[in-house]
Amino acid sequence: MDALRPVGRTLLRDRAYEALREAIVRGDLAPGAPLKDADLADRLGLSRAPVREALARLGDEGLVESKPQSYTRVTRPVSRVVRDAASVVRVMHELAARTGVPLLGPEGIRAMREANERFAAAVRASDVEAALQADDELHQVLVVASGNHAAAATIARYTPLIRRVERRLFGDAGSCGSAELHARLIEACAAGDAGEAVRVTTEIWAALEQLADDAIEVAEVTGIPAPGSAPSAESRTAPEPAASPASSAAPEPAASPASSAAPGSAAP
Repeated sequence: MDALRPVGRTLLRDRAYEALREAIVRGDLAPGAPLKDADLADRLGLSRAPVREALARLGDEGLVESKPQSYTRVTRPVSRVVRDAASVVRVMHELAARTGVPLLGPEGIRAMREANERFAAAVRASDVEAALQADDELHQVLVVASGNHAAAATIARYTPLIRRVERRLFGDAGSCGSAELHARLIEACAAGDAGEAVRVTTEIWAALEQLADDAIEVAEVTGIPAPGSAPSAESRTAPEPAASPASSAAPEPAASPASSAAPGSAAP
């Protein structure tokens, strides 16, 4: 929570949303952590209204769940939800590769190569944030080249649901072979082979889906916290808060309106 810094007074709802989403994805707000709008508003230097709106939006996107008059909290990663989100993101990246490769020039290829070099170095150093940033930059080259704004918006919408798991996977250099897959993708792009670029893109995201799925399913069966899902001491001991006036009843696990696909979590 210390990572939450005051934001400016323009576009307050959007800036509160961006700050809270980043804190959730980075794990500063841990899965299962209670969310009190008054406390968050104080930490962000905002009034409660934009924070409430931001929490509602995050609920729609599956990162926050709530029960009226009972609690609001960060969702925990669930294998089905992460798998579904990763599948959607994969399809959008496949589309970007299919349409973007014919439009990609030498500058784009160079940008992808440079991003992959940064990615590989970051993975070797277990620099999670740098790895994710470089990975985003590499794939974004094709998304921008495709000119498909709907695909770009969909990728931005669903990526945070898998990012919490990705952060831990990218932190383990021994389990991440994406730099080699990226190199194959870049060579296909340089050759103007959209079909091969799509096939490699599928391979990249299918591998990530499987790694994330396996990690979370093991946690669900064994009770061992999944990557990025271990609640903080505060979230284990603090009582569940309410986004609105709290009731005296003890909170019961419940999914947000967006979470019917997976009990106890929010679906994309």
